[in-house]
Amino acid sequence: MKYDWDLIERLLHEVQNTAEQRFAPRVYAEELAAESEHAGHHVDDLDAFKAEATKYEAQLLKADFIAPRPESQGGNGENFVLTDRGLQLLSMIDSSFPGEQHPREVLDSYGLAALTPEVFDKIAAEVV
Repeated sequence: MKYDWDLIERLLHEVQNTAEQRFAPRVYAEELAAESEHAGHHVDDLDAFKAEATKYEAQLLKADFIAPRPESQGGNGENFVLTDRGLQLLSMIDSSFPGEQHPREVLDSYGLAALTPEVFDKIAAEVV
């Protein structure tokens, strides 16, 4: 089993863009699914895809990839900021950077353990 890096990338980008707005992972998943459909890639089960986005939000928060946004930065209790770990993950999986597939493949080789803090920090140190 492996992660949907495109969905995680979308969530991390939205964390960056949601100051003073409620973070809405299900909405972002639905938007990504629509974009994928437009590009010719079908999402089989939209409800499951949206549920996966919600699970990723919880996992990213628990593993310190994202943190509650401080009030001084527009925090409202329902939005986040990227932590240093989250910035590092985004830089590794960001599809707008050339050559992004290698870090995704390395992360995939660790399966679901890739986003545990200890494992991710080890991977990030090796991939840099």
